[in-house]
Amino acid sequence: MALLITDECINCDVCEPECPNDAIYLGTEIYEIDPARCTECVGHHDEPQCKVVCPVECIELHPEFHETHEQLMVKYRKLTAPA
Repeated sequence: MALLITDECINCDVCEPECPNDAIYLGTEIYEIDPARCTECVGHHDEPQCKVVCPVECIELHPEFHETHEQLMVKYRKLTAPA
């Protein structure tokens, strides 16, 4: 699954630099996560780093993007493959 930042986000800027896939960006009002780039840190870390550092716990599973660990690993490999 990709992750989703809820509207409880306080724009503290701590999650964006922690994302190894550059999936987090500042949207029009709050930070957002690109589901095409989010692997929940599979391939990089044991747990999603954005969730680890979020002081208000506003990051949750995205209800529209259900992916297995294997699918997230495939996405990770595509994102990290040499160009």
